[in-house]
Amino acid sequence: MMFGFVFVGGVVYSSFEPLVRADSLVVVNGRVAYVGSEDKALRIADTLGLNVIDLRGRVVMPGFIDSHAHLDSLGISLNSLDLRGVDSIEELKRRLREYADRVRARWVYGRGWDQELFREGRWPSRFDLDSVINDRPVALVRVCGHAAVLNTKALELSGLLNSRDPDVVRDERGEPTGVVVERTLDRVRELINESYTVSDYEDFILSAMRYAASLGVTTIGFVSVNLRSLQALVNLESKLGALPIRVRVYLNPEDHGVNVIDLLRQLGVRRGFGSEYLRINGIKVIADGSLGARTAWLSRPYNDEPGNSGRLNYDKDTLLRIARESDEAGLQLAIHGIGDATIDLILDIYEGLGGTSRLRHRIEHASVLREDLIRRIGRLGAVVAVQPHFVVSDWWVIDRVGVERARYVYPFRTLVNAGARVGFSTDAPVEPLNPFETVYAAVTRGAMRTLSC
Repeated sequence: MMFGFVFVGGVVYSSFEPLVRADSLVVVNGRVAYVGSEDKALRIADTLGLNVIDLRGRVVMPGFIDSHAHLDSLGISLNSLDLRGVDSIEELKRRLREYADRVRARWVYGRGWDQELFREGRWPSRFDLDSVINDRPVALVRVCGHAAVLNTKALELSGLLNSRDPDVVRDERGEPTGVVVERTLDRVRELINESYTVSDYEDFILSAMRYAASLGVTTIGFVSVNLRSLQALVNLESKLGALPIRVRVYLNPEDHGVNVIDLLRQLGVRRGFGSEYLRINGIKVIADGSLGARTAWLSRPYNDEPGNSGRLNYDKDTLLRIARESDEAGLQLAIHGIGDATIDLILDIYEGLGGTSRLRHRIEHASVLREDLIRRIGRLGAVVAVQPHFVVSDWWVIDRVGVERARYVYPFRTLVNAGARVGFSTDAPVEPLNPFETVYAAVTRGAMRTLSC
């Protein structure tokens, strides 16, 4: 059965290099069949009996692909407390109070704060949150997603109040400040996520996909996917027939004691398994942290914390084992590496696997890239998923890594010129999903924007 539409009276871009522009577009059975003149498009409509839609001067262009985003976290963020742009701890507390008064969820969850913007010049603490809410657990995640502040109730429920966990930040007296980072934050997220049902995840993910479609993002690389989110996606595709956008899934290597790589191997699931709209591509591994939380692993210490070089989230042997198992199972690797020391290790691993061409193994973020690393990436032909908007958000990066190393941070054009396969993305909800914000950041590096934005 044939179905489709003819769009006329618009500005249709089918290519930008070279520039190809027309006024009409024909879509048949979900595929673009013709781009050109209105006269010919109308003749096709008459011949095939297709509906004609007048664009009234609107612009039509190819959809955007976001190579690295978190649909479940984005959906949760769209339905939780937004703390982006908060410029003080007092403002954070005010927003928290207003949000808690109207939302009765078991956990009070928010995301988006950045202590670099706070007038108080410090990180928020559990005591700040306790002064607003002390009878329900509160978790407010930093904009980078690698640190969070919990209130005392949340620390108690998470078993962290009296824990000696190194990822629980302590004050000079050894008392937990409420800030947690990296793997411990992951465990807190799991505790929060356990309060959500699969049906909740369906709602979160569907709202995120519809939001993406509204921005012209038609394909997303969905990274750090847990089994519950995967089940929600499968359920949604079954209910809807087709998802609102195309989703390419990168699962966590382990989920509540389940070896996901081994599970996929036993099922015969390899890169590209699935339908046009929902495919499993591979495994996402978070090898280190973030520059914002000073947990990305650098080859030299942080400029503004000389005793700290960050760290790996896995020991090297474990990281190598995960990579080998994924490669042998035919699954594409997407390894998060922000610090240059981590990227060095990832490249060592990929070279040890025999290269990246067969499964297009990826490096996620690749934020701090020495010149020798860029040359290695180019020789290897590795895929790099970068987030141009980090340039705007990480305006403090010179303080973090120093003037000398700042020139190694987010070198997009140099990567492309070196032969790397570069895919743009947002890491949403870390950065805005709007693709034009990403293009702006890539082209101008934030030159036209004030810090208050």
